[in-house]
Amino acid sequence: MVVFDLGGVLIDWNPRYLYRKLFDDDEGMERFLSEVCSPEWNTRQDAGRLWREAVSELTTRHPDQAAMIAAYHLRWPEMLSGDIPEAIELLKELKQQRLRLYALTNWSHETFPVARSRFAFLDWFEGIVVSGEERLVKPDPAIFLRLLTRYDIPPSRAVYIDDSPRNVSAAAGVGLQALRFVGAHQLRQNLIALGLPVRSMEALQ
Repeated sequence: MVVFDLGGVLIDWNPRYLYRKLFDDDEGMERFLSEVCSPEWNTRQDAGRLWREAVSELTTRHPDQAAMIAAYHLRWPEMLSGDIPEAIELLKELKQQRLRLYALTNWSHETFPVARSRFAFLDWFEGIVVSGEERLVKPDPAIFLRLLTRYDIPPSRAVYIDDSPRNVSAAAGVGLQALRFVGAHQLRQNLIALGLPVRSMEALQ
């Protein structure tokens, strides 16, 4: 059994794909994404807060940035660049070997349907746990336990893959074999070391 994070592992999501179109300078963009539409603010949507509430609350605090704040929601699909091809190839190999595949993602329940409609490989998973639907976010151990319980996954028999060190540590804390994703090449080597049926780099050449 293999459990994948989505953003940063299989899907290339980054608000900069949108905001580079809206800002004339990177410094202003980075300041906005750290001080206004910050990762912490976005995480509350991942935890189930409605976008209309998030935008309203932040606009009240930063009325001069109203248009930029609204764009985070209204133009959210432009933050999705596409999938990460080498990682999708690994996922495909695992699927072809009939391994049970699951996903556990920090994602707003309101925007996840956009990804659902765009990425056909999401249908390869037997189950997907979306933080916004559960009102829990990684690295809270409770969301990992919800995945394990819902799909009857013995943690010692499952591999978990995530690009966030905090999430990898939390997954290991509940007994999963946890791997940090730093690239598809390294992941392939790690999966082979664990005995999973994926091809070596030599076999791909």
